[in-house]
Order: sequence, then structure tokens, then C-alpha cells
Amino acid sequence: MNLRKVIVFYRIPIAVVLIALGFLIGFKVTWWIAWIPLLCAILMVVAYFLVGPMTLIQGYMEAGDMEGAQKLLGMVKYPSLLYKPIRSSYYMLQSNFSTLGDDLDKAEEQLRKSIDMGMPEKEYEGTAYLQLGAISMKKGNSKDAYAHLRKAVQLGLPDKDNLATAYLQLSSICVQRRDFRNAKIYFGKAKSCKATNAQVVEQIKEMSKYIARIPG
Repeated sequence: MNLRKVIVFYRIPIAVVLIALGFLIGFKVTWWIAWIPLLCAILMVVAYFLVGPMTLIQGYMEAGDMEGAQKLLGMVKYPSLLYKPIRSSYYMLQSNFSTLGDDLDKAEEQLRKSIDMGMPEKEYEGTAYLQLGAISMKKGNSKDAYAHLRKAVQLGLPDKDNLATAYLQLSSICVQRRDFRNAKIYFGKAKSCKATNAQVVEQIKEMSKYIARIPG
């Protein structure tokens, strides 16, 4: 366990030690130096409540350690005290894990909380609406799915793969509605994204076969 993890995992015990050290220095040496460990202790406690272990999450996600990332989220005891942008990321990650667990109602609730907290960038908000759209489609609610996906496209998405996914899903909904004109338009936009993700590319190929059979 590296030093950064030790500090994040044991902020409160470290803060207690620093407070004790501060008072010891204050009574035995001088209060002119004692304020340093006391200030560090205060910062540790503030970080515990406002940031939590969220600074470590990205490393776990990039390493593919989903179980470790989920355990870190579980360490957050007071999510309502997290700094707003961090709280937004917390709820979005919780939503991702709820979706993987097929708890769609909980995933949707957590995503809405994430959006309500405010996203640092519009693209992240677009991603949240893309996920809401995917959840609505899984629940068979094509009306809400269509609205969420259109919102995602309007807000913007972080990369061409996500944008292509949104357009593909919009095209699929239009096919279900027998709105073939818009189905073709959205499919054309999906193709123009030139997605590189293998799964998205395969979905475009499959959809292309169906679109080709649509008259007009």
C-alpha cells in the first residue's frame, strides 16, 4: 500500500495522532510550532468528509479493479457531505454499479442525483443522460429513452463512440415507431461519427443491414 492510499484510508486515525502531537508540542515546547500538526489534522478531517476516498477511484477503474472501486465507494459514510462535484461523480459511479447489478430503478435514482448536483462539464451531463436513456430502454420506456438520448446529443458527449451509440439508439427507437425517415437520419449520423469501439462498430454493421431493407 503506497503512502497516498495510507493517508486516504487512515485520515481520521492520522488526524487523532496529529492532534495529540500538536498538544504535546504545545505544552512541552511551544504553541508557535504546535499549530502545524493541529492544522494538518483539521485538513485531514475536512478531506475525510468533503473528498472521501474518491481521489483513488480513477486508478482502480483504469486498472479494471471494479470490486476495489466498489469497496472504495462503500467507504463513503456521509455522501451528502461530499463536495458537490465529487458528490456528483459518486452518484454516477454508484449508478454504474447499480446498472451492472440490474437494479435499474436505483441506477436511475442515483443518476438523477448526480445530475442535480451539477456536472463540472456539459459533456459529463450528456453522458449521464445517455445512461438514463439506456436505462429507460432496458425498462421498455421508449418515450423517456428518446427524450434522454436527444438531451444527451444536445448537451454533447465526450467522444465519437458515445455519440454514435446515442444516434444508434435513437435510430432504433425510430424504427420501433416506424418513423423510418428519422431512423435513417439518425443512422447516417451514427455512421458519420466513425466510431472505433469494436462493439459500436459491430452494432453499426448490424443496423446497416436492417436500414438497407427499409423502403424509400
